[in-house]
This record gives sequence, structure tokens and C-alpha cells, in this order.
Amino acid sequence: MKNPTYKDLLDAGVHFGHLKRKWNPKMRPYIFMERKGIHIIDLNRTTDCLTEAASAMRQIAKSGRKILFVATKKQARTIVAEAALSVGMPFVTTRWLGGMMTNFATIRKSIKKMNNIDKMLADGSLTSVTKKERLTLERERNKMEKVLGGIANLNRLPSAIFIVDIHHEHIALAEAKKLGMRTFGIVDTNSDPTTIDYPIPGNDDASKAIAIITNCMVEAIKDGLNERRQQKTEKESAGA
Repeated sequence: MKNPTYKDLLDAGVHFGHLKRKWNPKMRPYIFMERKGIHIIDLNRTTDCLTEAASAMRQIAKSGRKILFVATKKQARTIVAEAALSVGMPFVTTRWLGGMMTNFATIRKSIKKMNNIDKMLADGSLTSVTKKERLTLERERNKMEKVLGGIANLNRLPSAIFIVDIHHEHIALAEAKKLGMRTFGIVDTNSDPTTIDYPIPGNDDASKAIAIITNCMVEAIKDGLNERRQQKTEKESAGA
């Protein structure tokens, strides 16, 4: 796995922080300088943090556990949903329902209900309902799909969470911490990096910056999954 270079990060605008007046003083170690009232993030620190986060992500994926991707900001949604799908990981990109993880049993019930509607719509068991009732069901199903689609195959709580903008997704972060999940996230200059296990200092507003960091995490997961498959094959060969 190859991390993005300093130039890659620079080209993607990962170094652009927020206005100085919006900063969180705990981000001081990750700030290189201030330019025209805007904080500039130290990309050497970003690179170090990326390496550390990617290594931990790889291990989690290798052990067969799930990592939940969370990004409900408009500019991050598609990037994060596609990234998570590419490695078979769960994701939340529409909105975080309070209790999504801390009240997981209730969420599972909603997912079950959504899957049941799917079955009913597919197998023709709804012949007795009116057109209007069918439309209502389809609408309800689409609404649920929007919020729950990314976690529909999640049967148990994930082991870790990757967040784009920990300031914006503070409820998701609080729930993950309460449950003892490992926390990873892009941390801009207005956030508190001490609230997260693996902070990755960077611009959490520009889609290019979000994509380069998210894709680095995905590559680490791919490596971990490949190592897991390899181990499995070796075990099977040894047992044959």
C-alpha cells in the first residue's frame, strides 16, 4: 500500500484549514502557519497520521471486522458511499439517526421491516392491496433505504468508525466512543483531535481532499482483506 505523496496532498488542497477565528487550540500541533487569516495544516503531520491510521485500518480488516464509514456532508456523500461499497463496508451518508449504534437493536428492527417490504414488493404477495397502499409502501421503503441502505447488511456492531468531519458528526463520534469502537477521522482546524483515536489532520470541506484521504483508508482495507484471504488459502492448503 502506497500513501499519497506530499505533492498529492498539496494538489488536493488537504492543507487548507478554516479561518483562524474558528480554530480549536488543540489543533496547534498540526498547524504549519497562518496565511491571510486561514490556518495552513502541516502536511508532514498529515502524512504521519495517515500512515498510522492506515496501518490500524489494515489490521482491523485483516481480522475480519467491520469499519463503518460516516459522512453526511453533501460534498462527501458520494465519495464515501462508493469507497465503502468498494470494500464491502457499511456506511451512513444521508443522516445519522440518534442511537444508530447505541440503540442498534431498534435499528435492526427497522432494517428487517425494510427487507420485508422488499420481499413483499418482489414476490407478488401484495396483490390484494390497492395501488395507493402499494405506493405508500414503496415511498416508506425508499425513505428507509436512504437512511439505512448503507447498513442493511450489518448484523452486529462494527469494530471501528471512519468519520469525515468529526465536528459535524459529533453524535456519531460520541456513540462510537461510548461503545468502545476505534475511531478514525479527518480533523480540520476547527475540531478537537484529542477526542479521536486516529486523527488525520486535513481539509474536510473540499471533495478532492476528502477523496484522497478516504481512498488511502480504502487501500489499507483492501490490503487487510487480501492478507486475510491469503491466510485462509494457506490454512486450507495446509489442512488438505
